[in-house]
Amino acid sequence: MPDLIKMYIRQTAIGFVLSAIFVTLLLYFNVVNLWHLVTHTDVGFLAVFLLWLFNGIVFAGVQFGISIMLMKYDDDDDDDDHRGRPITLTPIRVEAMAPRGNVRNFQRK
Repeated sequence: MPDLIKMYIRQTAIGFVLSAIFVTLLLYFNVVNLWHLVTHTDVGFLAVFLLWLFNGIVFAGVQFGISIMLMKYDDDDDDDDHRGRPITLTPIRVEAMAPRGNVRNFQRK
């Protein structure tokens, strides 16, 4: 299995664990009376499951995005002849040719 797929699975699992912790804290601290709403209805388990699932999708995406952004970028296309030395650029004179003709098209009215 490629390393990127392994990293994606690992980061997704971390995101869903973080989601479980987040939903547990929401229920424990009874944010917006969520514990009462969940425990006093017959579809409370479904609500908690969906809250965990959708937060897990968000947290997993953020976790994977952060891990990708923090990866070291290794460019293998570098030329070895100038490594360690600054590249000197030489300006080249190029004549710009503009078509002669109707000048009114370029003026503001």
